Amino acid sequence: MNSAAGNGRKPAGQLAGIRVLDLTNVLSGPYATYQMAMLGAEVIKVENPREGDLARKLGASSALNQAMMGTSFLAQNAGKKSVTIDLKHPEGKSLFVELLATADVLIENFRPGVMDRLGFGYEAVRAIKPTIIYCAISGFGQIGPLSANPAYDQIIQGLSGVMSITGDVQSAPLRVGYPMCDTLGGMGAAFAIVSALLGRERTGDGAFIDLSMLDSTISAMGWAVSNYLIAGVEAKPIGNQNMTAAPSGSFACADGQINIAANQQEQFERLCRLIGRAELIDDPRFAEREARKANRAAINAEINTALATRSAAEWEELLNANAIPAGRILTVPEVLAHPQIVARELIQELPIDEAGLESVKVVRAGFAFGDSQPGAQTPPPMLGAHNTEIFGALGKDEVSLAALKAGGVI
Repeated sequence: MNSAAGNGRKPAGQLAGIRVLDLTNVLSGPYATYQMAMLGAEVIKVENPREGDLARKLGASSALNQAMMGTSFLAQNAGKKSVTIDLKHPEGKSLFVELLATADVLIENFRPGVMDRLGFGYEAVRAIKPTIIYCAISGFGQIGPLSANPAYDQIIQGLSGVMSITGDVQSAPLRVGYPMCDTLGGMGAAFAIVSALLGRERTGDGAFIDLSMLDSTISAMGWAVSNYLIAGVEAKPIGNQNMTAAPSGSFACADGQINIAANQQEQFERLCRLIGRAELIDDPRFAEREARKANRAAINAEINTALATRSAAEWEELLNANAIPAGRILTVPEVLAHPQIVARELIQELPIDEAGLESVKVVRAGFAFGDSQPGAQTPPPMLGAHNTEIFGALGKDEVSLAALKAGGVI
């Protein structure tokens, strides 16, 4: 099994000594704190004692869902600790206040106003811990006409414009095939929190972070947004083609599809020679960039005919060897088994003796340092697995913990 680090690197510890109270559910918040846990932060999930994180019941395995260790939970909660507190219970509130005094970061993804009603909005928390970094993730942010609306990933995909430019003329609007907006929101939250921690090192001041999933998604849309804001050109769905160049997109080979990005003139010319169609270089329909874009369907048809003579793997190897960016279109199982992913040790396997599992495989962060690699030190926790450890450190003995559990506080 892989250790926390890979490729001979030690485990990453850039956030060692930082305690994060994670009050989030499902994906956006848990993804943010997973990134921090892989960098060495102590992330304590504060969960409802009766149900826990909703993701515990979500995933492809009904048996794991029933055991409250659903695959959706396992995916981004390794390396964390779990405690249970009923934040609506007076004793639960008192216990949480004690825990807050030990924390560096609080992150939540309730709808705006929920934490205030619980008595733990930013001002109340800052009064308890003035240096706290408080991150509130929501669908639309803390202000604005939509701020009180509930939001799931697909709602944000639709409102952000992402669905309007995904697919082609026949299939758009189309949902991106994974919870992209939740993930972007989580990544943005992790970046914002670490930035605030760096700021606190310099000034000693805490911070409030208002993270909107809608804002994060629009911010990440880059060219689709700037083309409209600056050039007045509205993005349109063009399927698997690249609007900025041709031939650039997906093409059909003998046994499957391949992406080719011959975005530069010299790449186009080399492509034509490699596929045995050198005459296309001087064809006035394709001779220069704008002409190829205007005649995209025609050039694509010519290339598809030529590519049908070999497999996608053969073309991938040949084109890349000649400095033409190309890659097969893989399934998730195919890419996870790819030698590139294996060499990067992106998948980490952790031992676990819960819910009928012996081990669990999770995905690391998408980067590594020269001497260390982010990774989880422990498997995803069972609900409340760390009550004794965390609350014991606050001075709660076995008798007190038993009373709190009997009263439904933890």
